Amino acid sequence: MNNKEKILVTSALPYANGSIHLGHLVEYLQTDIYVRFLKLTGNDAVYLCADDTHGTPIYIKSRSLNITPEMLIEKYSEEHQKDFKDFQINFDYYYSTHSPENEKHAVFIYEQLKKNNHIITKNVEQYYCENDKMFLSDRLIKGECPNCGVGDQYGDACENCGFHYNPTDLLKPFCSLCNSKPIIKNSIHYFFKLSDFSPQLIKWTSEKGHLQDETLNSIKDWLSQGLKDWDISRDAPYFGFKIPDDENKYFYVWLDAPVGYIATTEKFCKETGRDFDSYWHDKNTKIYHFIGKDIVYFHTLFWPAMLMGSGYNLPDSVFVHGFLTVNGKKMSKSRGTFITARKYLESLDPQYLRYYYASKLSANSNDIDLNLDDFRSKVNSDLINNIVNIGSRAVSMLNKDFNGVAGRMNNAEQNMFNEFVAKVDAIENYYYKREFAKAINIIIEISDQTNKYFSDNEPWKLLTSNKELAHEVCTFSLNAFKLISVMLKPVLPKLSADIEKILNLSFQQWNDAKNALPENYKIQMFNQILSRVDAKNVANMIDTNTDDAKSIKTE
Repeated sequence: MNNKEKILVTSALPYANGSIHLGHLVEYLQTDIYVRFLKLTGNDAVYLCADDTHGTPIYIKSRSLNITPEMLIEKYSEEHQKDFKDFQINFDYYYSTHSPENEKHAVFIYEQLKKNNHIITKNVEQYYCENDKMFLSDRLIKGECPNCGVGDQYGDACENCGFHYNPTDLLKPFCSLCNSKPIIKNSIHYFFKLSDFSPQLIKWTSEKGHLQDETLNSIKDWLSQGLKDWDISRDAPYFGFKIPDDENKYFYVWLDAPVGYIATTEKFCKETGRDFDSYWHDKNTKIYHFIGKDIVYFHTLFWPAMLMGSGYNLPDSVFVHGFLTVNGKKMSKSRGTFITARKYLESLDPQYLRYYYASKLSANSNDIDLNLDDFRSKVNSDLINNIVNIGSRAVSMLNKDFNGVAGRMNNAEQNMFNEFVAKVDAIENYYYKREFAKAINIIIEISDQTNKYFSDNEPWKLLTSNKELAHEVCTFSLNAFKLISVMLKPVLPKLSADIEKILNLSFQQWNDAKNALPENYKIQMFNQILSRVDAKNVANMIDTNTDDAKSIKTE
């Protein structure tokens, strides 16, 4: 990696009609760990995000609650930001797609595409509910899948067989609001001619580094079969931005949602005095998007084409992660495993989940499993019995028997510490490649070796026979503890900060891990910096979880 790079990093924007849950947190914790690492290694990285606030579900939910859409999105914005903060996710700026900046950039992109003949209109046959007096988008119509026949499926894709279709293909359709049978009416819609950008998209997606191999494989069929025109409009009533010169049409939420990356950058630059163009119009800046594999189509085809047609920088990489399972199965309300961020926080320390996810995450898009027994066992074993144990034993003994002063390491210990330092570059490389689990494995190897050295030498017994060696053993363990704390800093920033206080250190950067403490260095007393995971608290999180499972983006 090249240090001192300018990097803009984003996560997919959480939808403003429900709470953050543990599945969502896979992405935000992965991104936060990555950005913290980039900053620690000297890069000018910023992490931007926003609530995704438009669409039919927002309109319908606010109507059902008898509040305005603006009131609904404000409620969830406050809730989301509190959840993220309590999980120690550190955005450089958090914003909303319902903003003047977002409308400005969305309209600009649309007008650039229209000017260059990439926007056309078509007469669309669409379901219309005579009872509710409204056209029904794909999420307001339900029926039987035309492919497998399973009922209660939405109008875009079957959750049972994965088949994609048009709403009018549904069998036995009904309005999801009132259950009445809809009629078909015609409506003029605006379409983006995505196929105009097929050659550029084929080139961009195939260039090394832009996409993971499995992501590229997943979109090859779409590209080879020919890209279809994309309907970018929705009929009133709707919550979003109106299409210029058309009072009854709105931009489809998926047009203005990714534009939120650009809009949030502009707002961030206004607030901090930075140059907006240096992010979206300077090829020297890198742009990384972290997303889930359910929205690959939008981020690897629609979004790049929009940027190509309007003169903005394209992302340098789109990093796709997998879904979360709990105990090997999809999250389930009935089993109590559909766990919101807040429910988790009421029972458990957020650091546990940060560590556990990091220990499972790799650079591919494989699903990860939160096995609750393994979760408790791994956190207690790795963090409490292993890493924290080093500090507890070394710091306590130094304070009790050596006036809280670290000494020097002997030659054998210095050589062992140098071996640990030599592993820092490998850990750095794994973090940079998003192979967090591999980085964690090396850190645990270092902590295992340190604990074994301490136990094998039994410094508490050496106090009467060789006090100098006892002092050296404690000092070596303390230096290893310091190195480990820096290596874990992207994952566990609070734990690392607590260790810095015990060690009387200012904020440690990445390369500070390679430096041993000076001789005769005064430290503080050890205090409890992390508690064991209690099985009762895990059980309580499950037993008390009753939140609504339908808090995900539906359009």
